[in-house]
Amino acid sequence: MTQTISDRTREIWVDWMRVAACFLVMIVHSTEPFYLGGEGSLILTRGDAFWASFFDTFARACVPLFVVASSYLQFPLHYSTGEFFRRRAGRILVPFVIWTVVYALVWGEPVQNFKDLLLNFNYAAGHLWFVYMLLGVYLLMPLLSPWAEKVGKRELQIYLLLCFLTMFIPFVREKVEAEAVFIYGPGGIPMQAHYPLWGEASWNEFGVFYYLSGFIGYMLLGLYLRKFAGDFSKKKTLLIAIPCWVVGFFICFAGFLGRALVSAGGVFPVGGDVSMAAGWETPWFNNTAGVALMTVGWILLFRRCKASGKFYSKVVLPVSKASYGMYLCHMLVLAAFSSLFRSVWGIGAEGAFGFFTTPVQIVLTAVCSYICVALVCVLVGRIPKIGKLIVG
Repeated sequence: MTQTISDRTREIWVDWMRVAACFLVMIVHSTEPFYLGGEGSLILTRGDAFWASFFDTFARACVPLFVVASSYLQFPLHYSTGEFFRRRAGRILVPFVIWTVVYALVWGEPVQNFKDLLLNFNYAAGHLWFVYMLLGVYLLMPLLSPWAEKVGKRELQIYLLLCFLTMFIPFVREKVEAEAVFIYGPGGIPMQAHYPLWGEASWNEFGVFYYLSGFIGYMLLGLYLRKFAGDFSKKKTLLIAIPCWVVGFFICFAGFLGRALVSAGGVFPVGGDVSMAAGWETPWFNNTAGVALMTVGWILLFRRCKASGKFYSKVVLPVSKASYGMYLCHMLVLAAFSSLFRSVWGIGAEGAFGFFTTPVQIVLTAVCSYICVALVCVLVGRIPKIGKLIVG
């Protein structure tokens, strides 16, 4: 492979992280059929509750990893605001529009889908929420870039600490709104109305921590890694990364499984409308402490990935470049594999592999989907002129 200047100056660990994060996305979506179903929420067996919690927790840091990678590479801006948006439009917006149209035509009622697209993404292709969020982060980057150029290490650490503290807010809400619920504004779909905290009210949803919450923390984390983190030794990496990841995993795993078991009351199957699954997922939210800790753990481990040999150049680099397109299109393939494996091998403990039927289906669905979309997107990306418009 002939390397361009940009290839020779690439951050190799970011490519390894993107490739892995893309697979983690497919693990998440391969797990969803085992707790989403029926009227919106459905777990058939206690075993499915365990496996859904295990695999989805393991992979939940996937989206923050993508945001950190984008921030690390793009923030602060390396060129003018106009040039930044021109590049991002070609790389992000055009493929998004193309695949939004594809999903609108393929899933659901096309006419209604196109009407709904005036207000939001097609909910049948729910994974496309990610692009709206990413575009919002990009809109902030030019605004904050002058500050990012000058910010000091201690100042940035304080902001990161504040962002981390906001990641406990979902748990505070869950605690207090069990006794009283107040509607203060749009809470998101399918979230229930939220208890107002620290300045929020029926006429104001923008509380004191509103502007520091969400994915802003991950954007600042990417900035911190680039400016101040430096290279950690193997020992220091493991001493920080492993505890962060393990604690984060426990928070998310025990949180989901515990909520599911409480809902079941010892009796499976358990299910209800989609708000029940939303409650189970609270510890998995991207803006919660457990996911943030796992994100830090993953990043520190991936920063040790410096291998740039033939496997990197022939496999990792092409797949990394195609990862955005893989994210956009993978649900079309993944849904088919998931349905196929469930029909062939059955469901839960009564399936072909007993207690291990569910994990076999989750892993094989993710692996088969990943290989298929990677091959397609890498090949499509090589089509002159139009390939990049399709897969980014």
